[in-house]
Amino acid sequence: MGKKTFLKGAAILGIAGLITQILGAVFRIPLGNIVGDEGMGYYQTVYPIYIFLLVFSTNGAPAAISKMTSEKIAQEDYSGARRIFKLSFIVMFVIGVIAYLIFTLGAKPIVYMLSGQYGAYYAMLAIAPALVLVPLMSVFRGYFQGMQDMAPTAVSQLTEQTVRVALGLTLAIVFLKKGINFAAAGATLGTSIGPVAGLLILVFIYKKRKNMLLELEEKEKNFQKEPAKNIFKTLIYIAVPITIGVSILPIMNIADVTIVMQRMQDAGFSTMEANALYGQLTGLAGPIINIPMALGLSIALSMVPAIASAHMTKDVEFLKENTKLGLRTAMIVGVPCALGLMAISRPVMQLLYPLQRESAVNAAPCLFILSIGIIFLSVAQAMAGVLQGISKPSRAVMALGIGFVVKCMATYILVGFPELNVKGAAIGTALGYAACGICNYYFVKKYTETKFDIQLAVIKPMISGTVMFVSVFISEKLLEYIVGISIATVISIAIGAIVFFVMIIKTKAVTVDELRNLPKGEKLVKVMYKIKLVKE
Repeated sequence: MGKKTFLKGAAILGIAGLITQILGAVFRIPLGNIVGDEGMGYYQTVYPIYIFLLVFSTNGAPAAISKMTSEKIAQEDYSGARRIFKLSFIVMFVIGVIAYLIFTLGAKPIVYMLSGQYGAYYAMLAIAPALVLVPLMSVFRGYFQGMQDMAPTAVSQLTEQTVRVALGLTLAIVFLKKGINFAAAGATLGTSIGPVAGLLILVFIYKKRKNMLLELEEKEKNFQKEPAKNIFKTLIYIAVPITIGVSILPIMNIADVTIVMQRMQDAGFSTMEANALYGQLTGLAGPIINIPMALGLSIALSMVPAIASAHMTKDVEFLKENTKLGLRTAMIVGVPCALGLMAISRPVMQLLYPLQRESAVNAAPCLFILSIGIIFLSVAQAMAGVLQGISKPSRAVMALGIGFVVKCMATYILVGFPELNVKGAAIGTALGYAACGICNYYFVKKYTETKFDIQLAVIKPMISGTVMFVSVFISEKLLEYIVGISIATVISIAIGAIVFFVMIIKTKAVTVDELRNLPKGEKLVKVMYKIKLVKE
């Protein structure tokens, strides 16, 4: 199947992840208007259960399956790869059915335990089918990712999210006449029907390619069948730590739930004041970090099969090449996201939350601080992808544990200062990301013995980012008085993207050959030659 760097796959998954995040944000705004605070409360009671399973099914299990598949393909054991697919399907189906039965039969007590009332009961029943379908999707995604083909994952993600948004909003409106609890259940039912569409797309692609895969199996040498027990054990052994390792953001957020409110009250804030400030951090500033997080995850997920394949065939040079490329890509993604958001944190908040202007302005410092951590978060995710590929997922879990302890300690101390309040939690999160990123970088260096070119991977992207920061900051300030804050923010983001792209080309942080590896890369390079951004 030939050597492949992960760049093209990362770009495909990154674009899909970005659109998925935007669709998710688009969904929440009208849904809040349809079902109100009460309905959103019911929806939010059950949605975290889906999110938890989603993390396992979209990151943990596919990464594990892709790693196992890519190792078999590296040995040209194609029937072994398909056997992993079949057995993984059984495991994930069983997990899905158990989850479905638990959350269907135990819906009432679970809902009461989570919220202290039964309003979310129908929403819980509505989300239950997704608990079977999402794990099945993960098997197909992992299998295709193991072949370093990220397109099926991207297409299924976009299909699932589009159906979820369209049907969720439609069903919420249809069921509203029956009551708020039914409207919330309607929105949740969209979350269960979306995976049906995503799964059908994956089955269609698999059936289309099945003959090609069977032809490859016929040409292979005779391999000894790996015992099913070994495959089951390996799947769980890899999937669980990977799930924990990629859950950096949700796990950091758990610390805020348990510490922030109590510490702010200790600092003299009333329950209402503490709740309002906590809402600014987690409800307004926090979700914006999801977009760079999705881009970072796309790098990590794309790296796993490329690294695993090189590790299996003991191709040390290619493994190190992909590892170096991973750090550079993380910086090229993380730096503009971080410095761009820092440059216009207040305008971005006002653009996204025009109806909550005062809260948005107050939450801007939290976004500024959280943005500092994005660079470390990107590095942490990319390096976790390397550790998973070389069969060291436990080290990524250890790094996350260290980051979590740093986050908890910093948050506990800093939130106690009244003048810092929730900004202390944002600082704690940024420090937690930093600890996690540094630890993962250290472990990758230790186990792969890769010598990173810091000037190429870190200094050049930072110089490019700094120039972009200045251009975004100045352009937004100047344009705000001419065209208003919203249009000024959008234009300054576009200016920032262009400036950063030009800078990484001029500083040679990215080569023309690397750009050719991206989707539509050849066309992009032709345009660059045309406008004389690069010389022949």
